[in-house]
Amino acid sequence: MHDVIVVGAGPAGSSAATHLARSGLDVLVLEKSTFPREKVCGDGLTPRAVQELKSLGVNTSDGGWFPTKGVRLVGAGRRLELPWPDGALGLTRTRSDLDDLLARQAIRAGATLRENTKVTAPLTANGRVQGVRTSTGTHSARLVIAADGASSRLSVALGLRPNRNRPIGIAGRRYYRSPRHDDGHLEIWLDLAPAGYGWIFGMGDGTCNVGVALLRTEHPDYHRLCSRWLASLPPSWGFTEDNTTGPLRGAALPMGFSRRPHYLPGVLLAGDSGGMVNPTSGEGISYALEAGRLAAEVITSAFRSPFPEHVLRKYPAAVTRANNAPFTLGRAFTRALENPQVMRLATHQGLSHPPLMRAALRLLGGLPT
Repeated sequence: MHDVIVVGAGPAGSSAATHLARSGLDVLVLEKSTFPREKVCGDGLTPRAVQELKSLGVNTSDGGWFPTKGVRLVGAGRRLELPWPDGALGLTRTRSDLDDLLARQAIRAGATLRENTKVTAPLTANGRVQGVRTSTGTHSARLVIAADGASSRLSVALGLRPNRNRPIGIAGRRYYRSPRHDDGHLEIWLDLAPAGYGWIFGMGDGTCNVGVALLRTEHPDYHRLCSRWLASLPPSWGFTEDNTTGPLRGAALPMGFSRRPHYLPGVLLAGDSGGMVNPTSGEGISYALEAGRLAAEVITSAFRSPFPEHVLRKYPAAVTRANNAPFTLGRAFTRALENPQVMRLATHQGLSHPPLMRAALRLLGGLPT
């Protein structure tokens, strides 16, 4: 019998495991893959994510991290550079490195990690989740955290499916060898498609992470969008077939709390499993790290309380409090941007008014105000 079983060792799961283990709890993390592993992502870490990394005790000053100083927005024939608020620092790091590092941080904190272990079903009794079944056996726990990604088989097994009113977007990314690898801005191209954008993120290691995201399209063709966009860019940037280091890979973006409730008796949802991706940007790392921390705080308090269930039921409210404003506004904003005319108008007007875009970056991006 463990105190907590964490299903999935991505940012949400490893964050929760690290904070819980530091509180002295017996934590088992079950990961279906083996590290290091591929993960489709833009690899950009906002100051919000960096702050969460620091709370985990991650050293972001050693090798492997590339610092960024802000965002560069491109569209409607204009370019606008916006520094991160209050002189904060952003970072980039490949997810294959980042997720491995976070999982090892959880181990150092005292959690037990079992890789190559697929969770096949929850264990339930008396209407409560009391552990999980895996390909190798069963594991019991006082609580379970579902941090098993957008598909979240554990959540589906409990009857929790994505809300159809909150479409799941999609993103595709590819790495290229490029002279732009040391660009200190996260570059976003805004007018590639309605409710869609492209990105160029320097990794500082000779490569760029380049990709596209379609946030609300029902049947997005990110392959064609990415090919058309890259063909329009200067060849000197290096985004050609000869400079690729791997294939174009895609992944779903479960946005705006697309799966609820975030708590059922015995199980908490964190990260992509709970749809904790920003509907405006498609960014999810900072929200996953934060959800892991919030889940750990609630669980730790619950185990110390004479009324643990009462405390555990506060978890959804804690997550909503942290992100309701950017998620609610983001859903409305991206819904409006499905109209091509609105997309063009927003891009043109926004890039013509830097103060407006700075305010939008803070509000819609979920950055500190």
